[in-house]
Order: sequence, then structure tokens, then C-alpha cells
Amino acid sequence: MGMYLNCGNEAFRQIRNGTYVDKTGLIDYINQTIDTARSLTCFSRPRRFGKSFAAAMLAAYYDKSCDSGELFDGLEISHRHSYKKYLNAFDVIYLDITWFISVTDDICDVLSVIQRSVIEELREAFPDYVKADETILANAILNVSRRTNEKFFLIIDEWDALFREVKHNDELQKSYLRFLRGLFKGGPSMKSALAGAYMTGILPIKKYGTESALTDFEEYSMTNPDMLSEYVGFTEEEVRDLCLENEVDFEKMKRWYDGYSFEDHGCVYSPDSVMSAVKRKRFRNYWTGSETYESLKSYISMNFDGLKDAIVAMLGGGKIKIEIARFQNDITSFNSKDDVLTLLIHLGYLGYHEKNGQVYIPNLEIAGAFQNAVEGDGWEEIASALASSEDLLQATINEDSAAVETALERVHDLNVSVLQYNDENSLSCAVTLAYYTARNYYTIVREFPSGKGFADLAFIPAPHVDKPALLIELKYNQTADGAIRQIRDRRYDGALQKYTDNLLLVGINYNKNDKGKKHTCIIERFR
Repeated sequence: MGMYLNCGNEAFRQIRNGTYVDKTGLIDYINQTIDTARSLTCFSRPRRFGKSFAAAMLAAYYDKSCDSGELFDGLEISHRHSYKKYLNAFDVIYLDITWFISVTDDICDVLSVIQRSVIEELREAFPDYVKADETILANAILNVSRRTNEKFFLIIDEWDALFREVKHNDELQKSYLRFLRGLFKGGPSMKSALAGAYMTGILPIKKYGTESALTDFEEYSMTNPDMLSEYVGFTEEEVRDLCLENEVDFEKMKRWYDGYSFEDHGCVYSPDSVMSAVKRKRFRNYWTGSETYESLKSYISMNFDGLKDAIVAMLGGGKIKIEIARFQNDITSFNSKDDVLTLLIHLGYLGYHEKNGQVYIPNLEIAGAFQNAVEGDGWEEIASALASSEDLLQATINEDSAAVETALERVHDLNVSVLQYNDENSLSCAVTLAYYTARNYYTIVREFPSGKGFADLAFIPAPHVDKPALLIELKYNQTADGAIRQIRDRRYDGALQKYTDNLLLVGINYNKNDKGKKHTCIIERFR
């Protein structure tokens, strides 16, 4: 058993010893690719989404140096036809690129360190088949396979770490890609030496122009997870079970960590955050251990037309349509706001609806990350508006219409074009932004169906929150009084019957032609 060759199953055993959510169905998918033309899989997703756990699971399953049956018996994979066929069937080479970077004095030497370290272990295991002066890993693997008639399975964890650590060193990046091509594109002989491969990282495989640098890989990512979407994170059913077993409030869990929605499997939750909340019995932002607020700030402050407007619109609860195809899958090649927003999808800061091509802020945890990120140069006015949103909510609850009008004027006066609204939709964005921290206590629903019509905004209290429900009707160049009448005429209380003893009706009008105060507000208690 080595550090890189056949490193055993202890890492997965430790995972199984804790609270474990069964994701072994992924093994069955990989088994279907073994010894086929699509035997190379790259599955990228953000930090905190279980990438290394999946890599450890696959290593334990395929590693022929150990007996892993006890770890997998009873799990989902054990009920699949492929289970016994490939259990502990291959020599496994496991490369954690972040590990090699951390133990290499000069990062420019990391490729030689990787090859030298693995070749040494291959030579120890197969002394008759690895030359003493061999320096090319692909050659060493090929020679061993040809002489033993056995195949290798390669696992590369954090495959893109070099692109993130040396983002401006093009020569090292190209050398790294040549190294990977040597492993995976070495012609028929090299392909015969590999049963398969699994790479995981944050970014999809680097593109040059429109082409992937490693074209033989089947790629799955946050923008196209396809049939693997249930393995991106925890499914809603899995989270419900965790909450039930550990007596944790599921509705709070959903509000805090849900929001990554995929067409094939619906809602997906951030695994590390969910497990942290289960363990600590506290709902908070657990993001700080990975990507920093400063990193997020650096991306959202880039000088691309429309980027700030898009961020503000999403802070206001909106969804922004983007084009993801031109993104080059690195953290330096930005040509538009869409490239920046696509990177934020892969980093886990934005959710993405593949069907309609829209991005959005997915949950309370990420909303908090954005609130922290906009504190600083260029964002002071937005940060001030978010910071004062708690006061605005309290003014609304206190039925202080004048204070609400003043707060909305302040938001409208911000130097952001998306807030210079010209219709009720943009007014809705500004109002939702002004009430930013209300999402800590409410589920905010736009176009809320109720009674005979739709309310523009409904603030539905979260379970155990002692605050009134709010129905907000917005008008443009009309009257706040007319907005209140519309609420009552259409009986918007219909879907909020259980709140009718604690329900506020809020009518807001913006009058573009008013020379003085442009916003008027009326707040009435439902009776």
C-alpha cells in the first residue's frame, strides 16, 4: 500500500465511520464506462460539495490491494449488477494535486515531483517492469500494464488546482496539460493500459478557443451535470432524512442551503454546510472556510459592462440570463460579465437554471456571502442599503409609512442603472433589495398567487418567526391607495388564511413625474 499507488480504503472507512449519506450510486455510473470509449470522466463542482469524498469512495472501491466489501455491502452500489465485477479489481493511482503543490518547494517543479513520486512507487511494486531511469509516468504505467496484463484506474482530485494557484503562468499550465494528455491520449497502447479515469475539480476542463484541452473526457459540471446531478450535492430527500434523524428543522435547512436546482433531480444542497448545521445545530454561513469574501469581491467588482447591474438585480431577488458557452474554464480569461457570472456558478456562489439559462443567488448562506462581499470600494452605497434593510423591515412592521418612503427613495437614488426603474418589474427589484435582510425571516415570493389575482410580493414568515406576513402591491405612476384597494378587491389574503390575524397590506407607488418625493406608501393591517 502506497501514498499514490493502491493507497487503500482507510480514507473511505473514516468517512463511513461518521454520518454518511450514501452516494455509491455514482460508482455504478463509472462502472458502466469501464473499458469503453467513454471511460474518462471529469466531474467538477465547488468546494464543500464532496469532491474528495467521492474520489476516496472510488479509490476504496477499485483498489485491488484491499478488501472493501464490508464498506460497501448494504449500500446502494451493492444492489447493482456491476458491484462484484469491479470491486477491488484494479491498480489505482490516486493523485491529489493540491497535496503535491503543498509539498513542493517550487511550484514550477510540481510536475516532476508528481512523476518522480508515483514512478518510485510503481518501481517498488513492479521492480522488474519499471526502468531505473524512467522519468515519464505514462511510460511507466504502460510498461507495467503490458508486462502484467493488468489495468490501472486513475483518480485525480483537484485536477484544476494548478490553474487556480498559478493562474498567470501559461507555460506551467500548458506543461500540465501536456502531462495529462500523455496519460489520457497516448494512443491505443495507453488506452489499453487504463480501465478508466475519474477527475474532479472546481473548474471544467480548460478550453482554448471553443475546444476542450482533453477532448476524450465526458464532462459534468455545475452548468451541465445531466444524469449525475444527484451526486453534485445532497438531494432534498437525503436532507429530509438527515434532519429527521438528527432533530434539525428541515425548513430552516432548506432556506439556508438549498437552491442549486437541476432539471434531472431538482433541488441539491451544499453537503458541507448541511453536515455542519446538523453537527452544530446552528444555521449560519459556513462558507468562510473556503472561498473568501475578498475573492468574491474581486470578481463582482470587475470592470465589465452590465456586471454591477446584474449583481444588484440578483441581490434584489432577480434572475439574470447569461451565455455560458464562451467561458474558457479558467479564472483569468474574462471577456464579459457572462464569463464572470459563469465562474461564480462553478465556484458555488450562483445557482443556474440550465433550461432558461438564468443565474441567481441560491440561498441565505450565499446571500450572506454577497452582503459581506459588497462592503468596500465601489459598493459603499449598496452595502449601506443592505445594512439599513433591517430598519426598513421594522419600520414596515411598525406601520411607519413615512420611514418606508424615505428608505425607498434612498435605494432609488443609488448610482446603479438597474434601480432607475421604468416599470413595476424593476420597482420590484429595488423593493426586494431594500428589504434584503427580510429573507432571514421570510420566504419572499414574487407574483404570489392568492384569491382572484397575484400580489407583486408576498413575505411569508418562516416557521417559528414571530413577525406579520406582508402582501406588497407595487404601482408605477398610479397611487399607493390604488395598490391597497387592489389587494382588498382581489382578496389576496386567500392563500394566507392562517396569517389573516397578523397580516399587513403594503401599497407602494412610484411617480416618475413627481418633482418632490417620488415614492408613496400606505400600510394597513388586514381586518
